Amino acid sequence: MRIALTGEALIDFTASEGGSLAFLGHEGGSPLNTAVACARLGQPTGFLTQLSTDLFGERLMAFLERNGVDTRLILRSDAPSTLAFVERTPQTNRYAFYTRGSADATWAPEPLPQLPAECRFLHFGSISLLQEPASSRITDLVATHAGRCVIVFDPNVRPSLIPHMAAYRARVSEWFGMADLVKFSDEDAALLAPGRPVDAFAAECLTAGARAVVVTRGGAGATLWRTGSAPLTVAAPRVEVVDTIGAGDTFTAGLSVSLLAHGVEHPAQLTELGDEAWRAVMRFAATAAALNCTREGADPPTLEAVHTALSQEDNEAVASRP
Repeated sequence: MRIALTGEALIDFTASEGGSLAFLGHEGGSPLNTAVACARLGQPTGFLTQLSTDLFGERLMAFLERNGVDTRLILRSDAPSTLAFVERTPQTNRYAFYTRGSADATWAPEPLPQLPAECRFLHFGSISLLQEPASSRITDLVATHAGRCVIVFDPNVRPSLIPHMAAYRARVSEWFGMADLVKFSDEDAALLAPGRPVDAFAAECLTAGARAVVVTRGGAGATLWRTGSAPLTVAAPRVEVVDTIGAGDTFTAGLSVSLLAHGVEHPAQLTELGDEAWRAVMRFAATAAALNCTREGADPPTLEAVHTALSQEDNEAVASRP
């Protein structure tokens, strides 16, 4: 296990065209999507959560195992599975979550699990931080492994689940301070720092303790900020978009997988990595996310598919030169 992720695992019911209340179920949840993406991209990946023994929990466990995710640290419970209903709109996706008392929301291992010595990245974030006792135990887990693992934080803000946004923003500031690598979308930034420029908010994250901050902008690409370096932006590959669910999660996975491929195994190495290496990391992540968007639901690509797409893009760039 080189990459570990903790947080929710749920069933996404996405609205279909069959009628106003017709939904099609997919295994999902931001941490689960990211875990599956990391595994498909070739890195040994483990997942820490609590899954229900209900029919949805059984599907989630089978899905993780089928995709090669290490499930030995997953707990089981007779509490219900978390469910999410997703309605697509031309601009974004709208969500309705059913989380209260669910298996993943009540994750509270005692003692905390210890990650294997070979683990180098630990991801946390998303709606798992909105429910107790899971939120506190996840925060404890991250604190326990700070300095040994590269801590990756993706807030994945879901305003429909946040009754007091001001209090939530204060908590997010604390989590920024625990992270080495922060990734969020421009939509997240608008909710967390309304009316403020994204670059100012990224600078605030760096001041809080993050070594690198990446902001995604969907089809407009992504930008990296580091202390003492100019912002670095990569474009998003042009693809025919079928569905954007899981794109951000796949991007996050691509960052960790590519950083490991570039030799980053400790937090300090995030600031030591040069611009060209970071550009390659960002491009890899953006390509993986774009390929996910060519299929319905969260369906991350394989490592081979990403390498093929990158090679094709390079060949086209060479052919277009005068």
